[in-house]
Amino acid sequence: MKIAVPRERRAHERRVAATPDTVKKYLSLGFEVVIEAGAGLESQVSDELYRSAGATIESDLAKLYQGADVVLKVQRPLTAAEGELDELALIPKGALLVATLAPFNAPESVAAYAAAGITALALEFVPRISRAQSMDVLSSQSNLAGYRAVLDAAYEYDRAMPMMMTAAGTVAPAKVMVLGAGVAGLQAIATAKRLGAIVSATDVRPAAKEQVESLGGRFVMVDSEETREAETAGGYAKEMSEDFKRQQAELVAATIKTQDIVICTALIPGRKAPILVNDEMVASMRPGSVIIDLAVEQGGNCSASRPGEVVNVAGVKVVGHFNVPSRLAADASALYAKNLLNYLTPLVKAEEGEAGSLVLDFDDEILAASTLTHDGQVVHAAFSLQQVGQ
Repeated sequence: MKIAVPRERRAHERRVAATPDTVKKYLSLGFEVVIEAGAGLESQVSDELYRSAGATIESDLAKLYQGADVVLKVQRPLTAAEGELDELALIPKGALLVATLAPFNAPESVAAYAAAGITALALEFVPRISRAQSMDVLSSQSNLAGYRAVLDAAYEYDRAMPMMMTAAGTVAPAKVMVLGAGVAGLQAIATAKRLGAIVSATDVRPAAKEQVESLGGRFVMVDSEETREAETAGGYAKEMSEDFKRQQAELVAATIKTQDIVICTALIPGRKAPILVNDEMVASMRPGSVIIDLAVEQGGNCSASRPGEVVNVAGVKVVGHFNVPSRLAADASALYAKNLLNYLTPLVKAEEGEAGSLVLDFDDEILAASTLTHDGQVVHAAFSLQQVGQ
């Protein structure tokens, strides 16, 4: 069995889908691992490190993909309509493509995978159940994004974060508010507290209150009957009613005007990010304040944020960096690659004394939830169930 790991070619992507440690594990499972030359350089992994782990380095893309049983990527492959290189056309028919495929952002790509005859596995659709925790790419990457968001805020903020008592006077601690207490938000709370800030947070899920307070943050939320059912079975926040949004916006607005830093992390899978900080709220913050919008690539939680830009609105800096996990490429790659390994390992079956093979059991809830296409058909319930071309 052959695993191909190409270099990521989408803009702002510095991660790689395999590390020397996971290469060794794949070899022990019976795979041959071929990695494109230079694939790991932006994640601090040289070709020589891959070679030392047992991988083959290949600069010819045709040879890289030829005979591949599995293609590991971070982001979905480029198509002919997106760039000079058609990565999708290089993937052999019948191969497994395993990546964060973002099908809601590019629904046309799902039909393209089926037409190409590949089995497309979207890692972000892995269900949040106990035995899948080690495969959860959303959590591993969001955790780093929440950490980096605070560092980016500290960089843009022109004051100190902790209280400092000196002979020349006292520096007041920064006040940080985190919108959304999921994985990214909780890590942002923990990081801001470690830097000495006074932290508050809000979320639509009542269960988040205990988590926020356990990290030393103050929880801010509208208490209503609706919030008691604000979490999906998968642990994600639900879309809330317009009345709740109005009440929450009023509470957030009253809190935000007293804050120095606001970190926005609220996302709803498959939906445009909700606007939580409007223009009026931005205007209410004092000059020198900072807003970090981690949801900017899905429309943004802040009305003033712009993808890839630091916008200055009357002295308030609104930061919308692309692909925040990729800003910590080495650690993000290490965690992502381990998620991939943990996802693939249960699919390898071997009889005693024989080479292993990939066995896809679509009755397994993890595989069923994450498979977009198989045998020329779109099989995921969120998309068309009809065979391509019919």
